[in-house]
Amino acid sequence: MKNSSTHTDKTALSVNVNKVALVRNTRHLGIPSVLRAATLCLQAGAQGITVHPRSDARHIRATDVAELSALMKQWPQAEYNIEGNPFQNLMDFVREFRPQQATFVPDSEDQFTSDHGWNIAADGARLRPLIAQCHALGVRVSLFMDADPAAMQAARDIGADRVELYTEPYAAAFGGVTQQEVLTRFAQAARAAQDCGLGVNAGHDLNRDNLAPFLSAVPAVQEVSIGHALISDALELGYAATVRAYLACIDQAFAPGPR
Repeated sequence: MKNSSTHTDKTALSVNVNKVALVRNTRHLGIPSVLRAATLCLQAGAQGITVHPRSDARHIRATDVAELSALMKQWPQAEYNIEGNPFQNLMDFVREFRPQQATFVPDSEDQFTSDHGWNIAADGARLRPLIAQCHALGVRVSLFMDADPAAMQAARDIGADRVELYTEPYAAAFGGVTQQEVLTRFAQAARAAQDCGLGVNAGHDLNRDNLAPFLSAVPAVQEVSIGHALISDALELGYAATVRAYLACIDQAFAPGPR
């Protein structure tokens, strides 16, 4: 599996459609449509769709995962990313639908949202055979990780193909006095990951304001997965205009000039 990337390779945008399902689930009318949202985002240029089906089905449901899997077959140039805890329900979806990528996230069943990365020392032995199962199915594995350069080799050692850097600490620091310090740590983590052969993804609380500075500072991020902010923006701008706005942020980060 190819994990290498240069800083001139543009970052792919994967749209997380969980929040569309969350709104839909407040009524029994089937609207807004998760499938329609994904279609409009792909038509506007998004390079992937992400879902995080939790065991309580609070937003994305098993039927959504299946319908989106069928949809993504019509978009062979785009990637389907299913994320979740492999010790809960994620592996069932991976085995049935074989997405291009499975992102392992260490969230508990009742967790409000993802808020920390894996502790490889504690969980690596259990993760290793599940990563191997994904590889046997032809599925790339990304591990949701904190921006700790020292942890990247351990992630690689248990078989991960990529890491997804958990970016909420950066989002919280954005615009403040610690922004550069936090960005430096993320850049160091990305370089450490790449040095040991891992690809780098990123996600959590990235938005139109903080995305370009992040990608300008952190080398060779291959994919960003964005849900909450993007879907919130789409309520005002519409899906197509919002996706184009985020793609413009990515273009800005990769425009020629000093970084």
